[in-house]
Amino acid sequence: MTDHQEQPQQPYYPPRPPYEPGRGPYEPFTEPIAAQPSAAQPFTTEHGTTIWPSGGHGGHGGHGGHVPPAGPAPAPVPGPRRRAKRGVGLMAAVAIAAAAVGGGTATLVQQLAADPATTSASAPVAGTNVAARGAGTVAGVAEAVSPSIVEISAASNSGKSTGSGVIITSDGEIVTNNHVVSGASEITVRLDDGRTFPAEVVGTDPDKDLALIELKGASGLKAASLGSSKDVKVGDEVVAIGSPEGLTGTVTSGIVSALDRDVTVAKDEDQGQEQRQYDPRQGWPFEFGGQQFNGDTGSSKTTYKALQTDASLNPGNSGGALINMNGEIIGINSAMYSPSSSSGSTAGSVGLGFAIPIDTVKADLDDLRSGGDS
Repeated sequence: MTDHQEQPQQPYYPPRPPYEPGRGPYEPFTEPIAAQPSAAQPFTTEHGTTIWPSGGHGGHGGHGGHVPPAGPAPAPVPGPRRRAKRGVGLMAAVAIAAAAVGGGTATLVQQLAADPATTSASAPVAGTNVAARGAGTVAGVAEAVSPSIVEISAASNSGKSTGSGVIITSDGEIVTNNHVVSGASEITVRLDDGRTFPAEVVGTDPDKDLALIELKGASGLKAASLGSSKDVKVGDEVVAIGSPEGLTGTVTSGIVSALDRDVTVAKDEDQGQEQRQYDPRQGWPFEFGGQQFNGDTGSSKTTYKALQTDASLNPGNSGGALINMNGEIIGINSAMYSPSSSSGSTAGSVGLGFAIPIDTVKADLDDLRSGGDS
């Protein structure tokens, strides 16, 4: 009798080693490999000898436990099916590791969800386009301050001129340039919302080129916030709002390009019928650095310290606001260089504009309210 019952013939598989390191030299395979023949299947060597996993041989009725005849042993064929029990152990280890990683991933997700520093990197940008138009942007400044800027039409015996002004009280006090309203017999003010009101002069100060007018029958207006000009630095961003050439509510922007410029302007109190010569739409004449701009300033003059800006100013901006990026008024626009064209009319802005510092305006308000020098 043989030690083993004859096994049914199985499909041929490449030879495999009779044992693996770590198990006994003739320890049988007991676990099957997935999608592979059972470890108990014999295989035939190139000499025709059937090798059993237990170390015996069959074929021609050989006795179990006998060692194959002497000769060169068949070379093992490497392959992924070498490991059976250890493969199963490896799969179990992988499953455990996967469970551990899965739990760790859940923990990591919870940590990421709770860590603002981590989530902020991928979070969407907060706010909307409307919210972004706040303080610090030209759009935000324009939206906030435009309701406080007005267009002034002044009629006199010599014609009509157009300038700008800044509302400083809710009942209609407006600061502007003296040269905008000087000599006017009738003043009409147009608000940002299109409403119009008649106005009268409260007081003027030709030496500072300032005037205070007041609307008749107005209330509940939005007053501008007056800032401080002593803290202004060269290079600060600014916004100018006014009515150049009668274009109400025009917004331009730039920077403060210089401080404390000595600007000399005409005092029109003794100009009489020559008032039309100083129509703000034609560019108010002024002197700077010993030179005259926009015409002759005449014999009666005054000089003041001004902020210089490259924000585009044109005839009609006179009396309008120069505003910082916090929406505060830092100056009242008063003069701009407009080179004449060959036809004799004024050309556009060349980036040389001047504004009366708001600290000068605030210091003069009480005098203006009491009638000023008019």
